[in-house]
Amino acid sequence: MSSTKFSFYNLWKNKSSHQFRYMNPTDNELRQDAEKSVITVFEYDSQTVNEYHLNEINECSQFINSSKNIWINIDGLRRTDVKSLCAIFQIDPLIEEDILSIGQRSKSDMFDNFVYCLMFMLSYSEEKDVLNKEQISLILGKNFVLTFQDEAEKDSFDKVRQRLRNKANKMQQYGADFLYYALLDAIVDDYFIAMDVFAEKVEKAEDQTIHDLSRISMPFILFLRKELLVFRRTIYAARDVISSLNKNENELFDKRTLRYLKDIYDHIFQATEMVENYREGMANLQDLHMNQANLKMNESMKVMAVVTCLLAPAAVLGGIFGMNFSQMPFLHDPYGFYVCAAAMLLIPIWMIYVFKKRGWF
Repeated sequence: MSSTKFSFYNLWKNKSSHQFRYMNPTDNELRQDAEKSVITVFEYDSQTVNEYHLNEINECSQFINSSKNIWINIDGLRRTDVKSLCAIFQIDPLIEEDILSIGQRSKSDMFDNFVYCLMFMLSYSEEKDVLNKEQISLILGKNFVLTFQDEAEKDSFDKVRQRLRNKANKMQQYGADFLYYALLDAIVDDYFIAMDVFAEKVEKAEDQTIHDLSRISMPFILFLRKELLVFRRTIYAARDVISSLNKNENELFDKRTLRYLKDIYDHIFQATEMVENYREGMANLQDLHMNQANLKMNESMKVMAVVTCLLAPAAVLGGIFGMNFSQMPFLHDPYGFYVCAAAMLLIPIWMIYVFKKRGWF
């Protein structure tokens, strides 16, 4: 990414940054209904997998009494759709409010009949310029999983869908709790993909700082530090969520699934260590940029000082022979001008030789 395209104005106008600063998580009236909403349903057991694309949320009521595992995903949230789906599956109103809220911190809530998690997906745009943060809510019931995603254009669950469509995959043989694990695992895997992109940006910034300081600016480094702050807050909060799931004793989770959740916790713990490494790297990068900038300024000052020293003899000689005295050496000498000009030339040459010999430049 070219740093010349970066400006604090664009950063301030960035929608995600604006929401991050001003959102009140308890005020769900700030959420605007999505223009586009996509509703997909997977109904499966160990023998069959059926996939549906629904036009109306009320059509989900046909799956409430299904004996198979159900996964209902909504891409693009509308207030009426969320309320209707929660009513169909008898989800607690507090969870409904959390789904519709924005700017929340990652969290998990345990109920007798279902488990709720609020997480955030991290991904870069196609141009790899801006880090996107999308809120997602996941609800686990006895034989169903409900997922709510903010945006209809982006989705991190395609790999999970492919596993469900593949009849050779053993995922169909497990219950809804294993699907819940797979969805959480997909979110955590995307953290590593996003951090790899971030690492590439940091490496390029380091190379530009060392080899061509003019191509990297301090505002761009501060922009990278802002992205790192988003990583840190998101991943640390997600670690707390996964940790609480590992410690839960809810009957909705099979013992096998709890072992898999422990694996997710190991992954996200690794992600937190990477974030801390990047944090130290960004501090070093900022120090390196400042040192390189100071070094460049010192080099400029050094050149200016050398030029000033080389011009000093000419200035001194010109000042002496420019004085208005009637009696001065070489004043009326026919070779006086040439002697003075030669001195103005030879003295700087001798000074350059001395500077070079002493290693001053």
